[in-house]
Amino acid sequence: MNDLNKEVILKTVGLTKHYGGVRALEDANFSISSHEHIAIVGDNGAGKSTFVRNITGVEQPTSGTIFFDEKIIRFRSPTDARDHGIETVYQNLALADDLDVPSNIFLGREIEYFRFGPLSWLNKSGMRQRSLELLDKTGIKISNIGQPVISMSGGQRQCVAISRAAGWDSKLIIMDEPTAALGIQETTKVENIIRGLKDRGIPVIIVSHNLRQVFDLVDRIVVFRQGKIAGVLDTKEVSGNDVVAMITGVDKGVHDHANHI
Repeated sequence: MNDLNKEVILKTVGLTKHYGGVRALEDANFSISSHEHIAIVGDNGAGKSTFVRNITGVEQPTSGTIFFDEKIIRFRSPTDARDHGIETVYQNLALADDLDVPSNIFLGREIEYFRFGPLSWLNKSGMRQRSLELLDKTGIKISNIGQPVISMSGGQRQCVAISRAAGWDSKLIIMDEPTAALGIQETTKVENIIRGLKDRGIPVIIVSHNLRQVFDLVDRIVVFRQGKIAGVLDTKEVSGNDVVAMITGVDKGVHDHANHI
């Protein structure tokens, strides 16, 4: 697809976050377009998590502007961001262990036959059927969706979290270390699901320390260092050594391939 035909989904201009005298994020200029997958990389404390918290409503930026769907916006909470179409798959997955797959997929979005004050009658059969459709759409196979998710493997649980994020006409999905602590087979399954999201045209931001995964899954790499965006690299033009050099600040020759967004 020609870049001229891509719509910018999310853009930040001068996004800054200070905690008292600590400058956790400084003047971050970032953008992601439709159909694009971008990785955010950097050492611990480089500003990655602060950036994600500020674009998803977990925290409010000290200064700067966020554009979403070409409109200036400031999300008041993660729920507000979700209502606008930003879904986040956290490293801890944020699943309710004792609930089954449909209950987790519809957590906070339950289908009800009716509600009377604090009481409601849930349409469990409708949620089950819709869950099967969402899992199938995402390419996820779970033999028994009626079992509590606590009894599932790490890979299955991750698949449930991704299916929940991808199943609500999402405009942007953010994934924090999507395959952390997973085995090789489960990692492959999750990565294939992420590739399927690209085929469906859903833009994704992946926060990851796994450079092999980053090069396999994304179009561009945004490198954070010391609270700032050090540069943006095209995966087709650089190597893993180039990324490591920029992460550590020993970025000799990397700036020939880097740009800023």
